[in-house]
Amino acid sequence: MVKGKSTFELRTRDSQSSARTGIIRTSHGLIHTPAFAPVASQGTVKALPHNLVHLLGAQLILVNSYHLFLRPGAQWIKQMGGIHSFISWPQPILSDSGGFQIYSLSPLSRVMKKGVEFSSHLDGKRLFLSPEDVVDIQMNLGTDIMMPLDTFLPYPSPKEKMKGAVDLTTHWAQRSRHHFLQRHSSGLLWGITQGGVDWELREKSLQELLKINFDGYALGGLGVGEPKTQFLETVERSTSLLPPEKPRYLMGIGYIKDILETVERGIDLFDCVLPTRNARNGTLFTNQGKLVIKNKKYAQDHRPVDEKCSCYTCQNFSRTYLRHLYERNEISSSILNTIHNLYFYLDIFRKIRQAIESNSFLKFKRRILNNKEKEEKS
Repeated sequence: MVKGKSTFELRTRDSQSSARTGIIRTSHGLIHTPAFAPVASQGTVKALPHNLVHLLGAQLILVNSYHLFLRPGAQWIKQMGGIHSFISWPQPILSDSGGFQIYSLSPLSRVMKKGVEFSSHLDGKRLFLSPEDVVDIQMNLGTDIMMPLDTFLPYPSPKEKMKGAVDLTTHWAQRSRHHFLQRHSSGLLWGITQGGVDWELREKSLQELLKINFDGYALGGLGVGEPKTQFLETVERSTSLLPPEKPRYLMGIGYIKDILETVERGIDLFDCVLPTRNARNGTLFTNQGKLVIKNKKYAQDHRPVDEKCSCYTCQNFSRTYLRHLYERNEISSSILNTIHNLYFYLDIFRKIRQAIESNSFLKFKRRILNNKEKEEKS
């Protein structure tokens, strides 16, 4: 077994749940967990400059290896001094493997033991990436936390096919870790467990990846339509097997209720496009529930989006004005809406950390979920 880097410090445990706070150490700074990574697939959080993203409270961002590999090219970014220099973001950066984008965006992708063959969604050019290639791409980018190539199937899928995906993910994980260690990177490589909500397969994936001893562990292939009870049970059983001294990352999960439920079960890190994509589409999150700014009832509503919010948008602009911007398709609509939604999410995570540290997380969770239930009934 290869020794992994000791990069996570467990700080606080909630006495009534598995919720915890910690610190992930990277070459570009600390990440206080639980944490949320805004998605910056192309090297930018849509609608916002990076100084605003940082001022809103983001400790790290997530970039997409697939997109950056195609344009402008990982080797070219390396020549520009790496991704941090290229995009002028000096804080930690997490890069995903791009595997999901290969399967979802690329026509006629072909998954083989040696790697993935696919067509670029830009020009149709046939390309091939091995697990080693994916590690090299992320090393050329120079990201702090890297994810290996993995494969998963939609829910539901036949068990035999799911087992094949788990076996292939383990095979690729072994190759990725071996190649990563040979390159002597200062970054971190986290393993991705698969198996859907089939516990026999998920446990098999977990045990196999634990033997490889990654620097952290992610739960992949969840939040894709499976029953919520099975989703939460899989998260809870998974975190019970994961070593407490390693960070746990739940990939692509962004609904506040799901975040609270899985923080309670021991998850440390999240990413999702939900707050930024919804902002651009005119849906804003508040302490009283969702607000769809294009609705006619806001045409003469002089209140801020959320009277309890301290973000720049809420402190300066009315619902009427924000609706006007959205209706006129103004660029500033996306900017101001994204400022609010991202602030709302990052503020929730600040409060989550505070609640765990004060041993009041379950009380905090109940209060947030009670507000959501009132919204749904109204």
